[in-house]
Amino acid sequence: MTRSRTPARGFRVTAALFGICAVAAVTVADSEVRPGSSAALISDFPHLQRRVKASIGIALTPVGGSGTPLSLGDWRRGPAWSTIKVPLVIAALREDEAPHITNQMYAAITRSDNAAAETVWSGLGDPVTAAGKVDAVLAETGDPTRVQFRKVRRDVSAYGQTDWPLAEQVRFLSAAACDRRNVPVLTLMGRIESGQRWGLGALPGARFKGGWGPSPAGRYLQRQMGLMVTPRGTSVVALAAEPYSGSATDGIGALNQIAKWLSDHIAMLPSGRCRQ
Repeated sequence: MTRSRTPARGFRVTAALFGICAVAAVTVADSEVRPGSSAALISDFPHLQRRVKASIGIALTPVGGSGTPLSLGDWRRGPAWSTIKVPLVIAALREDEAPHITNQMYAAITRSDNAAAETVWSGLGDPVTAAGKVDAVLAETGDPTRVQFRKVRRDVSAYGQTDWPLAEQVRFLSAAACDRRNVPVLTLMGRIESGQRWGLGALPGARFKGGWGPSPAGRYLQRQMGLMVTPRGTSVVALAAEPYSGSATDGIGALNQIAKWLSDHIAMLPSGRCRQ
């Protein structure tokens, strides 16, 4: 199928976006971790963990950071679900000499539209070729994750079942956020539809992408990755919750609790700025 070349209604990539998405406007990072802040987060995390009725995980790093991300919780890795649509759309954007956002790209990010994402995926070639192109986007940020190209479950996409660790998600987004070529995609992450704005989506200024789906046994996993504006710059975060009940709604509730905890500790989050 040929992808639509018509830009999504109301979307224009202009120099103004660099003011809207300042974190992505430049290419070299100046990262900062306040001494003692990681220790304070680690110390307080068990209080959150006891309140949330789910297996949870958080990864944090400064935007542009090159060190080891801070990892909290017992959930570390699993299916990417729709969070993988971010590097997928970036890979598709790289295909054009004059990159622009298509309707399918817009829908894949802002509405998490699976049919639109499949069109974007198919536009990259056969499954092995498509996966290789998304792999290349991840690799340029230092993320060694390999995108799944085989259908491991008949009812879901191959790429959505990519095993993507939280720590690698923030490694990817930390670098991707400082690459000006990615501004259009990062801008879309600030335009997620209202019905999906839970967790990080409830925080002012957050740019994020969620992903969710059931295990073969029907138990839901909820994931998000995004950029949080802090008093000292921008923090890159990745969240996951597998509620003990298995309910998608309870997973959303768990992400809401995690996001509020992060907001309450915003001054402690590892933060950075991109600069020229």
